[in-house]
Amino acid sequence: MTPASKDAPAPAWAALRQHHAEAANLEMRGLFARDSGRARRFRLEACGLFLDYSRHRIVEESLERLRALASESGVSRAIGGLFTGAPVNNTENRPALHAALRYLGDGPFPSAAFDVMPEVRAARAKMRDFCLRLKTGRLRGVTERPLKTLVSLGVGGSHLGPALACAALEPYADAGIDVHFVSSLDGASLDRALQRCIPEETLFIVTSKSFSTEETLTNAQSARAWLKQRLGDDPAIERKHFVAITARGERAEAFGIDAGNIFPLWEWVGGRYSLWSAVGLPVAAFAGMDAFEALLAGAAEMDAHFRRTPAQANMPILLALLEVWYRNLFGAETRAVIPYDHALGLLPDYLQQLEMESNGKSVSRDGHRARVATAPVVWGATGSDAQHAFFQLLHQGNALIPSEFIVPLESQRPLPGHQASLLANALAQATVLMRGRTLEETRQSLKAAGMSEAEIDVWAPHRVMPGNQPISLLLYEQLDPRTLGALIALYEHKVFVESVIWNVNPFDQWGVELGKTLARAIRPAVEAAHKAGRRSKETLTDRANRLLDACSPDGY
Repeated sequence: MTPASKDAPAPAWAALRQHHAEAANLEMRGLFARDSGRARRFRLEACGLFLDYSRHRIVEESLERLRALASESGVSRAIGGLFTGAPVNNTENRPALHAALRYLGDGPFPSAAFDVMPEVRAARAKMRDFCLRLKTGRLRGVTERPLKTLVSLGVGGSHLGPALACAALEPYADAGIDVHFVSSLDGASLDRALQRCIPEETLFIVTSKSFSTEETLTNAQSARAWLKQRLGDDPAIERKHFVAITARGERAEAFGIDAGNIFPLWEWVGGRYSLWSAVGLPVAAFAGMDAFEALLAGAAEMDAHFRRTPAQANMPILLALLEVWYRNLFGAETRAVIPYDHALGLLPDYLQQLEMESNGKSVSRDGHRARVATAPVVWGATGSDAQHAFFQLLHQGNALIPSEFIVPLESQRPLPGHQASLLANALAQATVLMRGRTLEETRQSLKAAGMSEAEIDVWAPHRVMPGNQPISLLLYEQLDPRTLGALIALYEHKVFVESVIWNVNPFDQWGVELGKTLARAIRPAVEAAHKAGRRSKETLTDRANRLLDACSPDGY
C-alpha cells in the first residue's frame, strides 16, 4: 500500500471541515427565505455562459473557506505553470499546453516557455487547405470521384471530443459532407458505419498519437480491407482514402498513408485535451474551418477568463470548489450532468472521460496515497429524457447528488411552443429538487384535490420530496461554436483546479494502460481458445470455460 501523502494543506482543510460541521444541515429553502438578495448575489456571467449557483448548500463563509483552500493549495501558482509550459504532467515530465492550440493571437503563446505557435499555425493552415479541397471536390479517391463521406477512427479523446463537437454543431455542417465515428473494437460498430458509405467516396481519418492504439489500428486495417475488396488492390488506396493524425508520422507512412495527409499531434497534448488540435479535423471538415476557429476562439476566451479573473468571480474555480465541497465534505460520490439541449447529448459521455480519467486517482503527485477522495462518478443524459428516467432517484432517493442543468435560452432548431416548455421544465425541476415538498404541504395538496383524511394518511408519505439537492444552472443564449468552445474549456479548467486541490496529476492515465498491456499478452491464448471453441461446436458452458481459463484471474 502506498504511504499516506504528507503534503496536503492541512490548515485550510481543517478550517473547512470545522465550517462544514456547522453548516452541514443548511436547508436551502430557509436560506432563500432569510435572504431576498441571495439569488442575484450567487450568479456569475463569463464568456457567454451564465451560472446560477444559488441553489447550493453554501453561505458566504463556505465560499471564503473554499477559496482559502484553493489559495493554500497553490491554485494560482499552478494556473501560471499550466500556461507557461511547466511540466504539470509530472509523471511523464511534460507540459500540457493545450491552451496554445486555441490561441489565435499573433506571435508566441503568451508567457510560454517555448514557442509552439509556428507548428500550431502550420497545422491549422494545413487543416484549412484540406477542408477547402474537400468542400470543392478536389479531394478524390482512386476512381477520381470526390470524397464526400468521412469515417473517423479513434478512441477516447481522439473520438469523444470530435464526436461531441460534430453532433453539437450539426446546423453548421457544410452541405454534402457526412461524418461517422467509430471507436469500438466490436466489429458491429465499424460494419454499421460502412453500410452507410460508398467506397469510392469514403475517406478514413485515423487518429492515434502513437499510431499503435489497438482499437484504432484494428479498425483502420479492417477499413483498408473493405476498400480493397470493393475497389481492387489498388496501391493508391492508402494514399487516396486515408488521413492520419499522429505524433508518429513514420508509422502512418508505414501503413501507406501519404506524408501530405499526415497531420501532427504533439507529446505536450493529452488525448482528452486534443480537440483543439488536428484531432478536430472531422469537426473542421464537417462544420467548416471558420466554425472550428470560432470553437477555438470561445475556448481562448475562457482561457483568458481563467488566467486573469480573481477566484471569487472565476467560473472554473467556482465550479471546482463546489465539487470539492460536496465530494470531500458531504461525501457525495456522483454528479449528474443534464443538458436541456439535444445538441449536447454526448456531453455527459465526454465529461466522463475528461473528469474521471483525469482525476480518478488515489495516488498523489508525490507518489503517496491521496489523503482525500478525488473524482466523483459523472453521469447524465439530456433533460427531457432524464426526467422520465432517473429524476425519480434525484427527487426521492436517499443519496446526495449534485447536478448541473445546462440550458439554452434558444434552440438551434426552434419550433413553436417547444422552447418555452423546455425552459419551464428545467426551471421547475431545479426548483423542486431544491425546495422539495414537506409532509404538511403534501397533505394540504391532497386535501385540495379532494382526498379524505384517511386516504391522505396513507398516500401523503409517498409524495413527500426531501429537496435540498444542490443544482447549478448554466445558461447560454444559443449553442454555437464559440459557446461550445467556452463550455468545454470551462470544464477542462475546472478539472485542473480540482487536481491541484486534490494533489493529483490530471494528465496521465496509468490505470488505463495495465489492462491494455495484459490484453496484448493474453491475446494469442484467447484467440486460440476462441477458434477452438468455434471449430468443435462446443456448448456455451464449454466455450466460456475454455475462454476464461485462457486468462487466469490469479496473476498476469
